[in-house]
Amino acid sequence: MKRGSFWRTGFVCVVALTFAFAMVLSAGTSAVAKDKVVKIGNILPLSGPSASVGIQGKYARELATEQINNAGGIKSLGGAKLENIYVDSKSDPTVGVTAAERLINTNKVHILSGCWNSAVTYPSTQVAERYRVPFIVPVSVRNTITERGFKYTFRIAAKDAWWTRDQFEFLEDMKKKSGADLKTMAFVYENGDWGVGMAEQWEKLAEKYGYDVVLNEPYPSTASDLTPVVMKIKRAKPDVILLTSNASDAILLTNTMAEMKVKAKAIIGTGGGHADPMFRKNCGANAEYMFDVVEWEADLSKPGIPELNAEFKKRHGFDLAGESVDAYASVYVIADALERAASTDAQKLREALASMHLDSGPAMIVSYDAIEFDESGQNINAGLVMVQYRMVDGNLERVSVWPESAARAGFEAVFPMPEK
Repeated sequence: MKRGSFWRTGFVCVVALTFAFAMVLSAGTSAVAKDKVVKIGNILPLSGPSASVGIQGKYARELATEQINNAGGIKSLGGAKLENIYVDSKSDPTVGVTAAERLINTNKVHILSGCWNSAVTYPSTQVAERYRVPFIVPVSVRNTITERGFKYTFRIAAKDAWWTRDQFEFLEDMKKKSGADLKTMAFVYENGDWGVGMAEQWEKLAEKYGYDVVLNEPYPSTASDLTPVVMKIKRAKPDVILLTSNASDAILLTNTMAEMKVKAKAIIGTGGGHADPMFRKNCGANAEYMFDVVEWEADLSKPGIPELNAEFKKRHGFDLAGESVDAYASVYVIADALERAASTDAQKLREALASMHLDSGPAMIVSYDAIEFDESGQNINAGLVMVQYRMVDGNLERVSVWPESAARAGFEAVFPMPEK
């Protein structure tokens, strides 16, 4: 064969191979499009002390996912459907880290979400950052989750500094309106990252506002008897008791305080266990007049809340809570990013999240007006409301009482708490 013929033949072969390779790539792309699935890896506490809130978050994600998929999925991706993959963190940081590794490397998820427990979220987001996979944090309040210069972590909820800030601003407002004399405080909290982080913020603000801290008491969430803790609270006689608890310990503390007739002018929870539907069910009248700072409540006057809450309650037998609402909204955040990115590429998704300004649609059942992330990945619009447990028509309800703009019509805070 002549040399020229050889090169012409070679050239034709190269073209043919290139075309064939392109067809393989095209076939691969078509296969992805044909499957039309976007995988979301969810790391949640589905067993252990935080299981109740983890399960509620799972239910909320499933409802949002069903709605999005039924509405045609991600249209910019040819109607791709969202698929949730769940891993039980057991509220254990080590399990959370292993789960993140497995979801990324084995399950090949496109985006991660979780983990509720700050102690689990903190190291799990480190894994996502290392692999450059976007991680949506619906609710985990530890300040430093979004204070490490990470580019792939995005938090929807308020951070703990904002929760404690609003607890103290509420107390200042109540002092002015009621004339109550508040001088002493007790800090009582679960001894994980969440509780410890809250207590650190409380300590700074107590000093700022001139309170005398008469008790600073951490305890394990797994405790089956909190009588010794309650005895310390009773001996300290604080005007204000600030609490950070998971569901089981919030119930145990409240019922034990009622049995031992602990008195205070204000008892304020920090969401979590105090917002859990099981708390109201298991404490009943013992919780009356207690306060709780949360991101959301079912009685907020925003379009869509009554309908969504009714649907959720029909399915599961209880109301949405702040944490489950953030979980619900997080799926719409993911969907919005996917629509605008028109891709499951991690970098493009990250850019879509970083440039997000979501202020309409189902996600806006949250208490604030928009979801928009700053350079640290923190939602700058996350807001909080204070609710109070009140008897309404013979039933114990969570009633929004502060700020005035969020208060349920016809209600205001009963402050100080009346003695029973």
